[in-house]
Amino acid sequence: MIKEQVSSLQIILMIMLFEIGSTPLFLLGSKAKQDSWLAMIVGAAAGFLLLLLLLWIQHRSPKMDLIGMLKFHFGRIAGSIIGGTYCIYFAYQSMRNVRDLGELTSMTLLPRTPMSFTMLIFVGTALYAIWKGAEVIFRLPEVLLPIVLSFYGLLIVLLGIAGSIDFSRLLPVFDNGLKLIFKAALPDIVSFPFGQMIVFLMLWSLWNKPGVPVRNTLSAYITISLFLIFMNALNVAVLGPNIAGISQLPFLKTVRTLSGLKFIERLDILVTIQLFIGLQIKMLLFYYCAVKGVTGLIGKPVKWCVYPVGAVIYGSSFIERDYTQHINFGLGPSLKIDILFQIAIPMLLALSILIRGNNKRSS
Repeated sequence: MIKEQVSSLQIILMIMLFEIGSTPLFLLGSKAKQDSWLAMIVGAAAGFLLLLLLLWIQHRSPKMDLIGMLKFHFGRIAGSIIGGTYCIYFAYQSMRNVRDLGELTSMTLLPRTPMSFTMLIFVGTALYAIWKGAEVIFRLPEVLLPIVLSFYGLLIVLLGIAGSIDFSRLLPVFDNGLKLIFKAALPDIVSFPFGQMIVFLMLWSLWNKPGVPVRNTLSAYITISLFLIFMNALNVAVLGPNIAGISQLPFLKTVRTLSGLKFIERLDILVTIQLFIGLQIKMLLFYYCAVKGVTGLIGKPVKWCVYPVGAVIYGSSFIERDYTQHINFGLGPSLKIDILFQIAIPMLLALSILIRGNNKRSS
């Protein structure tokens, strides 16, 4: 069987598009009010340290994915159990994005279309991409990321032309002290979106060169972190900290301030398309990692697992009764669960690698 491989550029673009995802949809660190952008900086810095840890883990086993590492370092039984929980975790994260896509479609584009139907289309599209393989999945950002960034650039320019941006709304800086900034950033912003880089422990081994794409990964992470920090600050600069903090979808509200421009209307549709692309890629990648994880555990081809995993993701997307419950759980208890999978287990894995390495030297 020929091993699937992806290029350095594809990894860079995938990281950037994956990290964008649905992040601009929300005002992260809203508890810090006008200092939410500073909370984003703290979260990105903490996420950078976590990323260095993940890259070091991958460097020690460059040809293995996360499931292989868990079985190798924790033993076949314990490693398979932990690997199984990661498959559930990846499927759960994919489910959250499926629900986001369904709710967003219902709120903005197709209010009369049953949400169950639109979510089925999204899952089916992802299923087809996974069926075609990783090389097809990683070609998508080559087309989609330039479109997304061009749309964001256009909207930022229009907001500037309309005079909607007032960076004085970000003042006074540190008004509520450093403690509130760190409280808003840790662990919530680390968990979402920066800690979700854990999925690349399933993907870095696909690189078409020997070793680990460290420089490519770090450059992509730093670039997109700066972009997300700016977008967080932009929402506050347009809406103010109070309105941005209580809005369910602050960036949509930000763009709707452009309604005063007489030559263009319904720019919120443009935002929705951007978010569709980001959410679909994020859902697709989590779905693929869940499938890849299951195949690593049971030894069957991807095509054996893509349908049952997709069915579980689609079916579980109806568990939460409404969007309010979905958001409250996702930005609340769910972020606490993330700590286990994004930080605790990787640290245990790193410790196991160190112990195994020291034992080899001593023997």
